[in-house]
Amino acid sequence: MGRLAQTEGLTELQREIVATVRGFVDKEILPVATELEHRDEYPAQIVEGLRDLGVFGLMIPEEYGGLGESLLTYALCVEEIARGWMSVSGIINTHFIVAYMIKQHGTPEQREHFLPRMAAGEVRGAFSMSEPGLGSDVAAITSRGVRDGDGGYLLTGQKMWLTNGGTSSLVAVLCRTDEGRGADAPAHRSMTTFLVEKEPGFGTVKPGLTIPGKIDKMGYKGVDTTELIMEGLHVPADRVLGGPDGAGRGFYQMMDGVEVGRVNVAARGCGVAQRAFELGVDYAQQRQTFGRPIARHQAIQFKLAEMATKVEAAHAMMVRAARKKDTGERNDLEAGMAKYLASEYCKEVVEDAFRIHGGYGFSKEYEIERLYREAPMLLIGEGTAEIQKMIIGRRLLEEYGPRG
Repeated sequence: MGRLAQTEGLTELQREIVATVRGFVDKEILPVATELEHRDEYPAQIVEGLRDLGVFGLMIPEEYGGLGESLLTYALCVEEIARGWMSVSGIINTHFIVAYMIKQHGTPEQREHFLPRMAAGEVRGAFSMSEPGLGSDVAAITSRGVRDGDGGYLLTGQKMWLTNGGTSSLVAVLCRTDEGRGADAPAHRSMTTFLVEKEPGFGTVKPGLTIPGKIDKMGYKGVDTTELIMEGLHVPADRVLGGPDGAGRGFYQMMDGVEVGRVNVAARGCGVAQRAFELGVDYAQQRQTFGRPIARHQAIQFKLAEMATKVEAAHAMMVRAARKKDTGERNDLEAGMAKYLASEYCKEVVEDAFRIHGGYGFSKEYEIERLYREAPMLLIGEGTAEIQKMIIGRRLLEEYGPRG
């Protein structure tokens, strides 16, 4: 392990877990990631290996069969996995967000029903907020949930950008409902989160629910990203997240999940940036020009210095955001800053590593080509840079309000 991105104050168990995941990444992910990515192939064997390690239940409480670990431990593991292949960390992240939402907001029956199977990796989670014309304006969703005769709901609408949409067997779906509606009520109070159980696969996976197929992407391949179409999809009343009290609270529940998801995306940025630095510093010491390794040229040394500093800064901010959430404190400011900084720095570090590789960086034979296509996803995942700056700005104004 290199000197960069070390984390002080970890317990022996935390160090052991992170070291185990790093060893798995070095042995099972890095040797095959680029080949699988070029084929856009789902990493089934890798996912099964992570399931055997208990990663799917890392933050699920021990009483439900998980490891009961902290967000920090989870984020450090995600950092390692993203260092190997960012798509694999995406598979884990969406599952984790749904499990977190059920743990925090689910009824006792929902926790008992889902969490043990999610901890074992038998149930894989996905979550759905975005819609084709929505962008970052989540409060403007049009998907609807209407009560039917038996107290359940019929869901209608089209969702977009579901990571794990095809491979998942449980999707947390945000829809607009009649709860909380009123002349003066804000739009976000009329939203409800539904726990939709389905069969993995594509096409009509249950009556009223269609997963059309994988969206072809520039990067972030291997993991399936899909649409979700609901046409009178029946969801029973006991699958409203949080039960009857959860109706109309879906926006708050989803934002709580996204808040920890932003720490996860920051961790992904840190992992990809670390790998880009490793590739850049290694290539710079092997490639020779003018009779010596290019690492001996001051221009390259300056790049390496800037890259390493960005890796360190992003890691430190990610760790701080995770630790604050673990204390139970509000961390939207820290999570927004970490996500914004880590994704921007990741893009810059990857580009510098790409430049160090010269023309070879453009070749698919070199790993940096894959990272160059993957990094941009982090700029928009879990909220764009502009959304993060809005969150940061509003929170700063709360903290530094006018005096007197």
